[in-house]
Amino acid sequence: MTAFDPADVAGDAALEPLPTVQIAGLLEAARDHIVVEFKAMGDAWARWQPTPDEWSANQCLGHIIEADRRGFAGRIARILETDGVIEHGWDQRAVALERADNDRTADAIIAEFVAGRDPAIELVRSIRATDLGRFAEHDRVGRISVQDLLHEWLFHDRNHLRQILANSQARAWPAMGNTRRFSHPDR
Repeated sequence: MTAFDPADVAGDAALEPLPTVQIAGLLEAARDHIVVEFKAMGDAWARWQPTPDEWSANQCLGHIIEADRRGFAGRIARILETDGVIEHGWDQRAVALERADNDRTADAIIAEFVAGRDPAIELVRSIRATDLGRFAEHDRVGRISVQDLLHEWLFHDRNHLRQILANSQARAWPAMGNTRRFSHPDR
């Protein structure tokens, strides 16, 4: 099987945007999967970085927390308060360093994540169809609507869920012995 990049899929006019109720359900599913994965990992594994340049699971979840707060739920709430506001990006590296998530327990990060994600899911459920076209002008990417952000939120969640799962795979890889050849026959 080859790697699949969802961004390679051509836009399909027959695909309608997802309804907010389904988006809320998918945000819940990601929340639940992340919580279960972290509880199974424990602190040492959640802090482990597969390479010096890759985030640990803790750091990845810290980024998801900040993205929910700054880039998704927070930004959507600001757009709903006033259309057309100018949005500025945030320095993700500086925020990650400041958070120091590898100095925290997995349980503490999970608690912070759930405490922010649950009200964010309720925000999504409260969005009316007439709100989906409301927008902001972002200083880097241009016009972004509530509908755009909801779909990017799903994409972003799954990208970092995939990253957390890849850390788990990387942790298992050295102990797989000859069974590694099932996944990579040349190694």
